[in-house]
Amino acid sequence: MSEQNASHCDIDPSENPASRLRRTGRISTARWCPSPNFGPRPQDASISLLVVHNISLPPGQFGGNAIERFFCNQLDASLHPYFETIAGMKVSSHLLIHRDGSPVQFVSLLDRAWHAGRSCFQGEDECNDFSIGIELEGADDIPYTDAQYQTLVDLSQKIMSAWPEITPDRITGHSDIAPGRKTDPGPAFDWSYYRQMLDAGQQTEGVG
Repeated sequence: MSEQNASHCDIDPSENPASRLRRTGRISTARWCPSPNFGPRPQDASISLLVVHNISLPPGQFGGNAIERFFCNQLDASLHPYFETIAGMKVSSHLLIHRDGSPVQFVSLLDRAWHAGRSCFQGEDECNDFSIGIELEGADDIPYTDAQYQTLVDLSQKIMSAWPEITPDRITGHSDIAPGRKTDPGPAFDWSYYRQMLDAGQQTEGVG
């Protein structure tokens, strides 16, 4: 049975959170909105990369449930001219962070979401095979919210605890693994701020 359809109710309160995440693939703080757009990872694939994206539907407009409906193949193309141009696409991401910082999960982290497309990271092709994708509701040139950074750091820490193969230097943007084809998360994403917050969080976790 696919991990996408595995029960999320089998919770042992004594289990380490990182071990639980590695076993279930589900972020407990994220609302579950299952997408049909996923598949198994290759048997020899090791989850070792975190990719940051952005998305807004329509472009530059925030709010509503268009992104969620898009990732679940339920977007009504008649609602906006732009939707007609993407109606046939089947894509997904593991996670989405709305402008208010609320996270939504579409695909189990153990499964292969369809977020990166043709891509390459440090000589490794097909990043979907070994990566986790997080979408920020946003646009390349519009500042992200503090709530989004806070949630992104929280999710990053949880993921890195479960998969230590994901080190800070293996967190990248969509534009870095698909240069010339993708531009997100764009110049509005403050990598320095994000990495400072992530580093501070890791140091706090290490205390005691």
